[in-house]
Amino acid sequence: MIPMDKIVFAFVSTGLDIETQIHVASIRQFAGPLSESPIWMFTPKSEKKIPKNLKERFLSLDVQIIPFSMDPKHRNFPFATYVFATATAESFAKRKTDILAWLLPDTLIMNTPTHFLLPKGKSLGFRPVHHTLIGSIYNEPIDPFWDLIYRKCDVPVDKIFPLKTHVDHNILRPYFNAGFLVVRPERGLLQSWWNFFQESYNDPDFDRFYQKDERYTIFMHQAILAGVILSTLEKAELQELPFSYNYPLHLYHESPKEYRPQNLDNLITARYEEVGWLNKVPLHEPLKSWLTNQLKSV
Repeated sequence: MIPMDKIVFAFVSTGLDIETQIHVASIRQFAGPLSESPIWMFTPKSEKKIPKNLKERFLSLDVQIIPFSMDPKHRNFPFATYVFATATAESFAKRKTDILAWLLPDTLIMNTPTHFLLPKGKSLGFRPVHHTLIGSIYNEPIDPFWDLIYRKCDVPVDKIFPLKTHVDHNILRPYFNAGFLVVRPERGLLQSWWNFFQESYNDPDFDRFYQKDERYTIFMHQAILAGVILSTLEKAELQELPFSYNYPLHLYHESPKEYRPQNLDNLITARYEEVGWLNKVPLHEPLKSWLTNQLKSV
């Protein structure tokens, strides 16, 4: 019998961007005992083929490239391809790994992410959203948008709990960062997310919100994720990971000073949106030189 991997790192990308290349290299360099774990890159078949030199670079880092395709009717809605890719990855991971760490390619691994190895009984490791945006303030009445999300996703009111955002530290009803999900594949959370998402995003009941504010369109996938997590998992299965995980470097200067990390070198994983931000925050050696060398090599 083939033994299961403890953890697999996975993401969706065309493979053409600098962020993806830095992401996989940082796993191999800084993930410590987890640095030799499998890495899966899911890439849409509709995208142009990865150039030979990039493919060779990914192969040298032992990255498995997995093409996928989806029904074209869903592609035009924001993040539909992303949600479908998570479900595809989860299906691929069943009976192959205990833990699937699904991260956006702008994620920089800075130290060993030991908290990715979820304790027994935990099915989801998460971080809250960075900002409030369309989130629902916990001590205010549930607004019509979130009331509709909860009804469409069959969320019992007694499963709603307070959750503090990563940057502005507001207390919201549960609103999870969709770019950072550590799951047990056998629970089927990501497949449920796709099922609910494709049933809900074009529901006419949501049209008035899309027309009112484009942020409802942009973050619909994340709102549905919140509803699905609450309806699918018990609170005891949820594991909020420490502040040092998924820290947004690109929001460092926006954060209140009292909420900024005292030493960025102690972060475990960070997000940065685009490489330009890596020169705007106080990173130190050896990470600073390593990043410089990575940027020269891509």
